[in-house]
Amino acid sequence: MGFHLFAQTKLKVNYKHLLYLPKSYANDSLKYPLIIYLHGGSQKGNDLSKLKSYGLPFLVDKGVDFDFVIAWPQCPEGKYWSTENWLDSLYNDLLLNYRIDKNRVYVTGISMGGYGTYIAAMDHPEKIAAIVPLCGGINDNDSSRVCLLKSVPIWTFHGTIDDQISIKETERIQSSLKKCGGEMIFTRLEGEGHGIQYLYETNIEIYDWLLKHKRN
Repeated sequence: MGFHLFAQTKLKVNYKHLLYLPKSYANDSLKYPLIIYLHGGSQKGNDLSKLKSYGLPFLVDKGVDFDFVIAWPQCPEGKYWSTENWLDSLYNDLLLNYRIDKNRVYVTGISMGGYGTYIAAMDHPEKIAAIVPLCGGINDNDSSRVCLLKSVPIWTFHGTIDDQISIKETERIQSSLKKCGGEMIFTRLEGEGHGIQYLYETNIEIYDWLLKHKRN
């Protein structure tokens, strides 16, 4: 399964988004890390409540507290995370209006959002400190840019029996990175399919790993 990628010159746009602030945010003056969460294809549209069915928005809706700011934009129908430059507008808005540590900005996403996570890091490697793509990939017409990821720490997860996005997609990225001197942490989930969104709830090491990375 693949997601279309478009020309590298992309229209800057504002995508609707929701924002989570830690409970401690109102009581201090610290700058906080930011995680941008990208949903999968079934949650596209113009209804932000759709995003709460799984992943980080689901956990926030359940009342789970985190020590970082979370933003989750919504991709419009008929588009992909690669269609337009949505990240610049979101990034600039959050840094202007909230206490965000710009050296600790991270991206994670699942399925279409996994693709979007790789794309965001390739389009904006100067902004992103680390990424965690779940069951994502990179399409053939963007494979020449994989080496842009070699300076971005990556921890990726993929189920070995994923029948929607083959694990070969992640294996291909790992192989391409090695050719240009890059590497990533690749966790193969034996016997798992496409529905690995539970990792956001059960594997809290993901957040610890992200938060230890800072841009130079």
